[in-house]
Amino acid sequence: MLEDYCDFLRIRNLREWQRDHPYAVRLRRLNRQPGANYETFRKGIEHPDPAICVNVIMGLVKVTNYLLDQQIRRLERDFLREGGLRERMTRARLAERDKQRKRQQNSP
Repeated sequence: MLEDYCDFLRIRNLREWQRDHPYAVRLRRLNRQPGANYETFRKGIEHPDPAICVNVIMGLVKVTNYLLDQQIRRLERDFLREGGLRERMTRARLAERDKQRKRQQNSP
């Protein structure tokens, strides 16, 4: 998908914003806003200048890819540390059985 936007810029002889471009800096600031949503970026996404529109969308795609990569790494780490769903369910079930056994042994 990102390649399509790069092609769009290339075909129209438009430039992708560099990290230090003022609009790119502004976009990064907006991305850090708590609760950012479509309305936060509407002005850029719906801008009549296609260079602005495409660069904003590309920035959002890059942030989304970064966040998804972070989530995948976290899920992998958690899986290695805690096991898969079945393993966790089995541990939880065995722990509950142990609690019930202990309660039965301690009751008069």
